Amino acid sequence: MIVVQYIRSVIFIVQMYLAMALIGVCLFPVALIGGRSVAIGICRLFCHWVRFSARWIVGLRTEVRGAVPTGDVLIAAKHQSFLDILLIYSALPRGKFVMKKELVQTPFVGWYARLIGCIPVDRGKRGAAIKAMLAAVRNPRFAGGQLIIFPQGTRVAPGAKMEYKIGAAALYHALKQPCVPVATNVGVFWGRHSLLRKPGLAVVEFLPEIPPGEELHAFNRQIEAAIETASDRLMAEAGFRA
Repeated sequence: MIVVQYIRSVIFIVQMYLAMALIGVCLFPVALIGGRSVAIGICRLFCHWVRFSARWIVGLRTEVRGAVPTGDVLIAAKHQSFLDILLIYSALPRGKFVMKKELVQTPFVGWYARLIGCIPVDRGKRGAAIKAMLAAVRNPRFAGGQLIIFPQGTRVAPGAKMEYKIGAAALYHALKQPCVPVATNVGVFWGRHSLLRKPGLAVVEFLPEIPPGEELHAFNRQIEAAIETASDRLMAEAGFRA
């Protein structure tokens, strides 16, 4: 049975990247002409295709819980795999990411990242990266929508611990907007370094928002407690035990 699931997983992965290339190339002229709103729609189309094909091919159902924000907010999300990116983005009307500078230079992903207003950062230069990120959010080109940042800075496997960096708190302080924490259990089914995609129910959950005005370190502690507690609950629901 596990062999069959691996075969299904490989088929799913191959078709996912083929769909990314097909949608990305064929619809890119439309995105260029239509601008940001059209580019966002195309990105969400791909996200919904992955959600549909994951259920159909590997039996991985997906669900978005909680109140999805529609206004201008900061979103601080748990990051376990590529799937949580897709689930979060599929739910938001005007999402954009704080993302690694290298990704903005890649085909397909980079093309659309520029159009939807993603903010590139150089993770290797922490102090300079935060300054550049704060400067970028003040640029009118990046204004409006839901800005998504992963406070731990990278994917973190289920059960693993990693510090919450200061970048999310710095953005929260600079933007003076509410922050919506997001929890997930997707890593239980879609591992960082595995081809296997397991059947089950992968969830991202939008948690109650934190209003602007919290002190930076208190804010960091607050989002860490909210995200980790909710993610542990979702992972336990999926049958994971640390």
